[in-house]
Amino acid sequence: MTKPQQALCILIFSFSFLAILTESRLSIDYYSKSCPRFNQIMQDTITNKQITSPTTAAATLRLFFHDCLLNGCDSSILITSTPFNKAERDADINLSLPGDAFDVITRAKTALELQCPNTVSCSDILAVATRDLVTMVGGPYYNVYLGRKDVRVSKAADVEGNLPKPTMPMSQIIDIFAKGKFSVQEMVALSGAHTIGFSHCNEFSGNIYNYSRIPHYDAHYNPRFAEALQKACADFQKNPTLSVFNDIMSPNKFDNLYYQNLPKGLGLLESDHGLFNDPRTKPYVELYARDQNEFFKAFARAMEKLSLYGIKTGRRGEIRRRCDAFN
Repeated sequence: MTKPQQALCILIFSFSFLAILTESRLSIDYYSKSCPRFNQIMQDTITNKQITSPTTAAATLRLFFHDCLLNGCDSSILITSTPFNKAERDADINLSLPGDAFDVITRAKTALELQCPNTVSCSDILAVATRDLVTMVGGPYYNVYLGRKDVRVSKAADVEGNLPKPTMPMSQIIDIFAKGKFSVQEMVALSGAHTIGFSHCNEFSGNIYNYSRIPHYDAHYNPRFAEALQKACADFQKNPTLSVFNDIMSPNKFDNLYYQNLPKGLGLLESDHGLFNDPRTKPYVELYARDQNEFFKAFARAMEKLSLYGIKTGRRGEIRRRCDAFN
């Protein structure tokens, strides 16, 4: 992409961004009068949780993606199923979402309800918690505009085929992001979230076992890495909780080593290998592998855009008293 084209894309994004903010009346200091201690309560809650459970940052980032990419950042993912409604969080792809992410949101909501009852939405809590946790583990800071409402519907049936899976071909993953008006470059930047966190062995076991030809694993893997994965996941059928870090080089630090790993065959998931092998995505992988500042700038812009995707405001939503249940 040439510099004039990049400038045009940024200009278009800026106008779209301003239109969203104007229409919805979101603002950075939305709670400055109604809940003055909002930022402090959020910081205290996530800091305590991250120190106690260091996987919370990656868990919350994944929860945020699964909430926003489907129908917008509306906290529909937080709703618990009832005998009358199977909610999003019980869709197959969401069953592995880590409990630490739900817990940090519950803790923040409880503290905020004591300080400012019926004021702060769960959607805003999830958006801010994600940004602050990413920053805490070394990632870029970006603005989070506040004033979202919580949606009144959450259905597992809406999920299938609308969230990316690691086994999907790259064209399908690109199409899912395109539905939300996200470009290929933005998709690659957001995929950099795999620089932290882990994946369960059953998400990639098909690539490291049961290959009839030699070698007995997907040839995109570094041989020593593949053998190490086979050993680490040997009992995954008996123990489905077995998992491996997405970025084996710096699993708890938000950096660009995830992209540097891919050309070396150190990607964990099939979709990771796809990013490097697909000609539409490879140039951005190479760019972010070379230049962490470029990755951080692109990730911050894409996260700011994602945080505004499909938001509900005014009468289109509510302020839940509990994040896991409708009022």
